Amino acid sequence: MPIFRDAGESFEADTCRPLVEAAGRREVELQALVHGHYPGRPLPAGVLAGLKSVGYWDAASPQSWGLPWHRNEGIEITFLESGKLAFGMDEKEYTLQPDALTLTRPWQQHRLGNPNVGVGRLHWLILDVGVRRPNQSWNWPRWVVLSPADLADLAGIIRQTEQPVWKASTEIRHCFHSIASAVASDRRGNSASVIAVRINELLLLLLRLLRSRKPQLNEALTTSRATVQMFLDDLTVHPEHLALEWTVQEMAESCGLGATQFIHLVRQIANTTPLSFLRQRRLDRAAQLLRGNGGLGIMEVAMACGFSSSQYFASVFKKCFGSTPSEYRAKQTGARS
Repeated sequence: MPIFRDAGESFEADTCRPLVEAAGRREVELQALVHGHYPGRPLPAGVLAGLKSVGYWDAASPQSWGLPWHRNEGIEITFLESGKLAFGMDEKEYTLQPDALTLTRPWQQHRLGNPNVGVGRLHWLILDVGVRRPNQSWNWPRWVVLSPADLADLAGIIRQTEQPVWKASTEIRHCFHSIASAVASDRRGNSASVIAVRINELLLLLLRLLRSRKPQLNEALTTSRATVQMFLDDLTVHPEHLALEWTVQEMAESCGLGATQFIHLVRQIANTTPLSFLRQRRLDRAAQLLRGNGGLGIMEVAMACGFSSSQYFASVFKKCFGSTPSEYRAKQTGARS
């Protein structure tokens, strides 16, 4: 999911399947308007382009589901009207209280529920600003009519703040209520004008709130180095991407960079070359699989970790770990018996 390859479109956004299934069982009320794969009633093509999802859920009883770690196709703003909700972002955990407001950038992993969602009413807005990486410039939908200066200021604060949870103002609460009413009453986009006006109002109120709080900003969050660091971290955390046939050029393009700059930044971060870093992550993953009880054959382990040749895999594995894959597995099996 988290490797952002624009051309190959390897990025996969959350589908909120647990929420959909709970709504189907009538365990939770779900009202949403969407473009794309998100759950809810689809907006007509071209209406509020860039609005991926807007709506709310209302859970009157504790739920048996949660939304696991995921990323979205745009910035996400959520508002908890009532109840309590476990919220995780970038390996940190929070307990949202009523009037909590969260800001999530497209590349940030987050989850709702730990593991389950409790009683409460949650509102959200997911708005695509045309980015998948920290170093990209934001492009707001045309129907967002804040001044260029205000939009630049809002984007700058959201991109560079390390604080994900805020306390919403009374005006923001009222604005989410108005959006929710418009969403619930909409039929085939006939509330689009009201929703557009209210979202613009929400963004203006959000900007006012953020300016008043004067958050500490970190410019390092928006650099090319941050994008490369995220790419390398994702290769480590999400081993399914190790099987992809990466070239240095493809890695660089995934980060929106030229090969020379990408190689330089990888050297700065990891003190090695991109291909050496990739090979080591593949070997580490292979060793993990060989230690496990998954029952994969040596060739299957090699293929799962991106090695197309079992002979090459055995050679580099022995050079790294001092034994062939078969010997390594035998040693691990013997140690457990």
